[in-house]
Amino acid sequence: MEIKYDSTFFLKSISSILDLDFFNGIEIAFCGTSNSGKSTTINCLVNNKKISRTSKFPGRTQLINIFEVSKNFRLVDLPGYGFSKLSKLKKKKIESLIYNYVDNRKCLIGLVVLMDIRNPLKPLDQRIIFFSVKRNIKVIVLLNKSDKVSVNFQKKQLLIVKKHIYAISKFIKVYIFSSLKKIGIINLKNELLTWNNIR
Repeated sequence: MEIKYDSTFFLKSISSILDLDFFNGIEIAFCGTSNSGKSTTINCLVNNKKISRTSKFPGRTQLINIFEVSKNFRLVDLPGYGFSKLSKLKKKKIESLIYNYVDNRKCLIGLVVLMDIRNPLKPLDQRIIFFSVKRNIKVIVLLNKSDKVSVNFQKKQLLIVKKHIYAISKFIKVYIFSSLKKIGIINLKNELLTWNNIR
């Protein structure tokens, strides 16, 4: 059974998990550095370029943005982390917001981790993945922006990332991805469908 993303709409933005006032259904969250392409990936998934706002300036999104796909099924765009020009206080606030959501949100069943294929495996990427696995949250890794590199480089990076990720858990899937060229979008949709079916 296919998930229909065409009717996805923006639900709300929150700055604290205390602002969440709905507790039924399931959520799949997207996380990554501030230039990893989370918002563009969500737009690609739901086939709507405007549903999740993208910015040319990294670090602009410092809220959790929530989108409703269908009744009791939501996509969550977590704030990007690791932007060097943010103050230490703002960086800590963003990291705390992400950890609080992942640690406390009962509706969360899966995490999609976006990494720039040219510079993957940031320390916080790995910590969030490890933390999620400990909480039995399903994880997939998308090596985004693959359209910017050669096929040989893609294969090399895929092997490197798999080696590191499998040291955390052998059940995590790692895919080559490009939200611009829609490379790997079928893999993403199939994975999310599986998560929905076995929840």
